Amino acid sequence: MDTWMRLMANDGSIVFGRVEDGYLHEYEGLDQPVPTGAVLSLRTLTPLAPCTPGKVVALWNNFHALALKLEKPVPEHPLFLIKPKESVIGSGVPIRRPDHYAGKIVFEGEIGIVIGKRCRNASLAEAEDAIFGYTIVNDVTAAGLLAENPHFPQWCRAKGFDTFCCLGPAIVSGFDWRSARVVTRLDGVERQNYPLDDMVFTPAQQVSLISQDLTLEPGDVIACGTSLGVGSIGDGATVEVSIEGIGTLVNALGAKTGATQDSAHAGREAVPAA
Repeated sequence: MDTWMRLMANDGSIVFGRVEDGYLHEYEGLDQPVPTGAVLSLRTLTPLAPCTPGKVVALWNNFHALALKLEKPVPEHPLFLIKPKESVIGSGVPIRRPDHYAGKIVFEGEIGIVIGKRCRNASLAEAEDAIFGYTIVNDVTAAGLLAENPHFPQWCRAKGFDTFCCLGPAIVSGFDWRSARVVTRLDGVERQNYPLDDMVFTPAQQVSLISQDLTLEPGDVIACGTSLGVGSIGDGATVEVSIEGIGTLVNALGAKTGATQDSAHAGREAVPAA
């Protein structure tokens, strides 16, 4: 397995590369990455979201356990929505509550597929080859907006706000997702712990089937959906999503845009068990 990160240098330049023994070996590109020869100490770099997706394809109802709990049939094709690139943030960056929204905000810990090659109508073998690696996703939702309009469920709006797609801290290529679990903690309390081998559609199946509907480009991310244990985030609370072998993605729900840090922690709500 190789670990890849995207970071910012002190001069504001952005570098991407393979991490080894506290150093970043810089590469260019996701499709057959080419080393530049530069080697940089991680101590001089600031972590960013590990890729810059043109789009994030987010799945719904992709785990058997959750489908059973929701009493929903297992889908025959991945059910998905698109999160815009502006929603993407890295680990350590606060999730920002929209100014006009005071309702419930929900976390969803997930694994994410990072696309490394352009693919359209990909076979399973081509889809597997197009996967650069895997990252961690917190697919954040303004849950109160989903059914605000009874005539039109607002999935994209509820999930598409700036900062509502947390990615990171790294991409791991050659990762064995079949034996891994997603563990989500809210202020240190475990809320999710589910196996990835319970997915309805495997990563290769997701890439292949979704590529029949739209072209996937290098850097795009497929958020593979979540399972049991989704819950709300109180203002000021911290969500940690961990997958052993990839790392831990950490983001706190901060203040509204323009609000002070003090107000972000004021009136912190209790978070019910999911």
